[in-house]
Amino acid sequence: MVFQALSRWVLRATGGPAQIPDELWQSTLSHYPFLARLSAADSARLRRLAEHFVHHKQFAGAHGLEVTDQMAVAVAAQACLPLLHLGPQDEPEQALHWYDDFVGIVMHPASALARRQVMDEAGVMHHYAEELTGEAMHGGPVMLSWPAVQQAGVGNDAGYSVVIHEFVHKMDMQDGDADGAPPLPRGFMGAGSASAAAAHWQRTWAPAYQHFCEQVTKAERFGAPPPWLDAYGASAPAEFFAVACEAHFVQPERFALEYPQLAASLREFFKQDTPHPPAPE
Repeated sequence: MVFQALSRWVLRATGGPAQIPDELWQSTLSHYPFLARLSAADSARLRRLAEHFVHHKQFAGAHGLEVTDQMAVAVAAQACLPLLHLGPQDEPEQALHWYDDFVGIVMHPASALARRQVMDEAGVMHHYAEELTGEAMHGGPVMLSWPAVQQAGVGNDAGYSVVIHEFVHKMDMQDGDADGAPPLPRGFMGAGSASAAAAHWQRTWAPAYQHFCEQVTKAERFGAPPPWLDAYGASAPAEFFAVACEAHFVQPERFALEYPQLAASLREFFKQDTPHPPAPE
């Protein structure tokens, strides 16, 4: 993997991040429908977050891939979307602390093959290769396939964003390994304590995950209609959380229709229903 230096607007020896050029920002928004529909205020806020994100992260291209400004901004805009309302109105970049445990982002020109091993119930170790479009490592870098990044929210797979998927994994990992239960804000859903908040989350997400797994099993084994969410979410609670977050941000209306309780939980977690007063002049 060779680090590819980005254009001068990204990197500055001193001071804060440089501004993303208007043409580049607008082309990024227009490519991703779920970004294009943001209000002017949210778009400006996201742009500021993306500028800080690119300023502090290091992009590397694998297998000879040259990481361009377009790629960096596409990743930054999607990665910062879940953080849009998590920081103060006048200092939204504080929300980037959610991503403080890593610096590197490795971009691949195609899906990557990862070698895996698993032991079955009889104690036999099985080795296999898994095709990955993205991967988030605890305390380590994020890997992304550039073609997969480009496909977010486009075409028939409109509930998809590999960037959001991997970066909410990073949020989930803030209190340990990814388990589908991220650190919850104080007063989450009216809870009076951290334990009460965690219990509320479990009551909401555990039955939904179980039901989803049953839907996937019926579809795969008996030909029942498949659920709308990506079946990969049935592989673990952490993957169900990440898949749900993708759909929540990329197709919020349909996600809320299909999973109203999960949608309400995510709106609360990402503070999307919290009014933000204007910054003082």
